[in-house]
Amino acid sequence: MAVESIPRQSVVDVLEARLRDDILRGEHQPGTLLPPERELAAGYGVTRTTLKHALTRLEQAGLLSTRHGIGTRVIDFLRLGGAELLPMLASQDSSWLKEVFEARRHIGTLIAGRAAARRTVKQSRRLQELLEAVAEAPDADATQLADVEVHRELARATGNRVYLLLTNTLFNAYLPVRLALQAPFEDPAKAAGRLAPVVQAVVEGRVEGAQSAAEKYLRGTEKLMLGSLGPGRSRSGGKSTGSG
Repeated sequence: MAVESIPRQSVVDVLEARLRDDILRGEHQPGTLLPPERELAAGYGVTRTTLKHALTRLEQAGLLSTRHGIGTRVIDFLRLGGAELLPMLASQDSSWLKEVFEARRHIGTLIAGRAAARRTVKQSRRLQELLEAVAEAPDADATQLADVEVHRELARATGNRVYLLLTNTLFNAYLPVRLALQAPFEDPAKAAGRLAPVVQAVVEGRVEGAQSAAEKYLRGTEKLMLGSLGPGRSRSGGKSTGSG
């Protein structure tokens, strides 16, 4: 049986996670400067070199901004941040994950209707092929990833590339923690059966039918995926955190 290896964390990894958690919890308030590096490193019990590496990662993630001669400032990510923060936020706090799924449901329903109105014959064939790939997937992870490709094709069928980018953004937000969200995909045939009414309505050009089917599908899978987390389980791999 294949077993997923346990990643080994470096001191930088651990410090990055602690700093990130402290920022998201409000220990370091948005808009404020972090303490001087020497003081901050001593407070976390690490070297300044380790601290610099962790701060660089968090700056790249969009949580910090460093200006020479001024210091490192905590970014007000709710005002200035973008969708690139969602994977990190969703992996830390299940309340973010719930909001991602709510947005997924609303946008996915809209996309299904637009796809039904605009799909081409080629796109209809492709959707049916991708649905078959869901049914024939070898395991839950492959089933979930095959399901993602169906939704990407639905977004393409709208003819609006922004919908495709929004779809990618929402999937990127929760795919890093997908191992804890596989409940709807454990049986590939059933997963395909749940998705089939959406594909069929789009192929047949039934706009309202596609929207109704998508709403039902997305709401149902959302309930199954969030339900599989259980109380307080919000991090990758389903570890309990006490948040959410």
